[in-house]
Order: sequence, then C-alpha cells, then structure tokens
Amino acid sequence: MFSSENLKGIDLFVCVADAGSFTAAGKKMNLTSSAISKGIARLESRLKVKLFQRTTRTLSLTDKGIAFYRTCMAVLTDLEEAQLSMQAEDTEPRGRICIDLPAAYGRLHVLPVILKFIENYPLITPHISFSDRFVDPIVEGIDIIVRIGGSNIWSNALGHRYLGAQRVVFCASPAYIKKYGEPKTKEDLEDHHCIVYGEGNGRLTAWHFVGENPNETERRVLPGRIAVGDGEGQLIAALAGHGITQLPMWLIKSQLEEGSLVQVLPNLATDGLAINLAWLKSRQTLPKVSKLLEMLAENLTPSGHKLNDSSLSKSVSDPTLE
Repeated sequence: MFSSENLKGIDLFVCVADAGSFTAAGKKMNLTSSAISKGIARLESRLKVKLFQRTTRTLSLTDKGIAFYRTCMAVLTDLEEAQLSMQAEDTEPRGRICIDLPAAYGRLHVLPVILKFIENYPLITPHISFSDRFVDPIVEGIDIIVRIGGSNIWSNALGHRYLGAQRVVFCASPAYIKKYGEPKTKEDLEDHHCIVYGEGNGRLTAWHFVGENPNETERRVLPGRIAVGDGEGQLIAALAGHGITQLPMWLIKSQLEEGSLVQVLPNLATDGLAINLAWLKSRQTLPKVSKLLEMLAENLTPSGHKLNDSSLSKSVSDPTLE
C-alpha cells in the first residue's frame, strides 16, 4: 500500500539537485543548509542508497541519484500536468517543458523559434538540451524532440511529424578548387580530399548521390582524408580548404551566397535524411506542448520556408498525426 511517507524529502532532493548545493537549496526553500542536509540524510537512509557524492567543494549526484532524479521529475511533471489538465482548455501555456534538439540544426534553426515562443508565452520555462545521440523521450522525460533521421525509432507512445528532407550538396572552398581542380563525376571524388562524417569508433557515414533513377538515392561510403563527427566541424574544415564535403543547405546557405564555399557536382545534389518532430502523446493536449508543436511545425522546414504539405493544415495535436 502506498504511503505518504514515500513522498517525504523528494522536494528537498530535487531542489538540491537543481541548485547544486545545500546552501543554495536552503535559500530557495527558506531553510537552513543544516535542515536540508538532515532531510537528504533521512531520505538516503530510507531508500538505503547514496544519492549525492559529497566533497568539501562539490556536490554531485551518484548514478543512483541520477536515476532517482529522473523518476522524481517524471512524477512531478505528471502532477503538474494533472493540475493543468483540470484547468480550462484555453489556459495560457505555462510551466516547464523539456525539449531536446540536434546540435547544429537545433542552435541555428530551432532555438530561435523556441525563443520567439517564450516571448509570446512568458509563463513557459523551457529546458533545452542539444545532442545528436539517440534520445528516448519516455525514459528521459522529454516533451518534444527534433531529430534528423531516425524516423524508424518512434514508438506508439510518441506522436510524430515528418517536416521534410534536408537538401544535401557537395561543396568546397574556392581555394581548394583552384589548387586541386573541380570533380566532374562522382568517380572523381575518389581522387580528391574528402571531408566525411565519422564517429569515434571509426565508422564513416555514407554520402548521398542521385541514383540511376532520378527518384532514387544511392548511398556510398568514401574514404575521407578527414573524418569529423559534427556538421559544423565539417564546415570549418571545408572553409579552411581541406577538401570536398557534403552538407545540408540549411547549414551552408549563407557560405554559398557569400562565396566562401562553392557547390560542386550540382547534378548530384539530392535529398538526405528526414527532419522529424516527435512528442509524448500523453502530454500533447497540454497547452504548453500543443502550442509549441504548432509553432515548430509551422517554422521548421529544411529550406527555412513553409512546407507545401497539406497535412500541416491539421492541428499538430491531432492524435491521428503520427
């Protein structure tokens, strides 16, 4: 049988984890640092685990503390949602909302939309993280994620919206082309310095080419002179004249316009990975989630312009849109 005893100390624990110290947490909760410390000690004793790693200068969560923090935040979020759900449907969006974004695309294109959103709704408290790794919104308690690729990973618990495909082109600096010449065919790329996307384990990501059928895309891994595990890193290497690379238009449009990069093999430009928007279905009716989803769906497109997709005329909170 559940006991209210199980809830004791959770507010203290979350406050300390967020504040980073007993003293800072005490100021937030109008308690002494000693009272905070004793409350955490009682909680650890009841749970029979060590939640914090303490030194004379630092306070950090242990592995079990991190896991417990995520559980506590999920519970507190559910309680907040239950309260908001009982309010009128037209309630102004408010409260904490967690969003995870791909690093480069997120900073350049998604973050400005979110900042505009919170200008319109000042009661929103966004928690924004950037990562290119696989993220499980259910496990990590994330309301909304934007991802490039990975459309085959969405579970039934997630709503999903395809926003379009990023247009990818081959490009290099004028200095590189002047020194090494311009490739005329995709076979010529094998004789050039290529800047490819590579992970720390040595795995290289395939480049996209127009296939024999113009409606099909061919993928081929080319040996790279430089392998960089970040799109912005590839861009920096290309601007410095280290080779030819393939990058999305949303990342290099301004460089192409100003001439610091030039497009090569334009006939081989093609659509690359899909840009996807996904969210927890259990939270999509909350005003803070539904309103932000609508704004993201309207503004996030590979080219920076609205998609000519009739499906976007439907409400993004419609549970049939997955």
